Amino acid sequence: MSYQPVVPFGGYAGWIVLQRTKETQQEAFNTSQQMQREVDYFRDNIGKVQTVDQLMSDYRLLKVALGAFGLHEDINNKYFIQKVLEEGTLDDESLANKLSDKSYYKLSEAFGFGNFDTPNTVLSDFADEIITSYQSRQFEIAIGEQNEDMRLALHLETALTEIAQKDTTENGRWYSVMGNEAVRTVFETALGLPSSLSALDLDQQLTNFREKADRYFGDPEVAQFANPQKREELIKLYLIRSELTSGTLGNSAASRALALLRG
Repeated sequence: MSYQPVVPFGGYAGWIVLQRTKETQQEAFNTSQQMQREVDYFRDNIGKVQTVDQLMSDYRLLKVALGAFGLHEDINNKYFIQKVLEEGTLDDESLANKLSDKSYYKLSEAFGFGNFDTPNTVLSDFADEIITSYQSRQFEIAIGEQNEDMRLALHLETALTEIAQKDTTENGRWYSVMGNEAVRTVFETALGLPSSLSALDLDQQLTNFREKADRYFGDPEVAQFANPQKREELIKLYLIRSELTSGTLGNSAASRALALLRG
């Protein structure tokens, strides 16, 4: 059997409850029979994998490998995934480096098939690292089946921390935000930006994101969200705006909440 996480209600109040129960719920999810079967098989067999072909031919291993990077929907795109893995990340012209979604880069880099003569699958801590990521991602998906806003908020905590701490330029961090569909959705909703913004020139998009971030958070740059308090403010604004858009939060209550956040 699999454990189904509980999200009793939505909005920011629901987020607070989820935060308080997340550790317990994640543990119950991780120890469910279905999850245990999946991770035990991966742990017992991934060290035997020496080539991309071996990974691609084992559906159960590939499911965990892709799921750990949020790429579970690519399970049947075998030619594409094989190319990503085989070309590695060291060559600027490799497929993983050309794709805007850097999840493929992280997948290829983690497994190391195209970067080293011996892949990272043989390392003693490799299985546990992939399994931890897989369990977190699957928990997010399970939460999303109850409430999609909560899934995006959960994902944001990890993804945005990584982007904010990234060793790159401020423009580079914003490009990472704009290139991550889930993170971008949170920002667009929280900042009151339309999804049609993506049709504009990249520099214009960047200007819009910066201006709105400065307006709501007093800082135009992504690096500020390395601070947990700033991330929480972003999540709060996102959930309030999302409720307002869906009509589940009364207009007067939403207006008061947004006014307080602007202040």
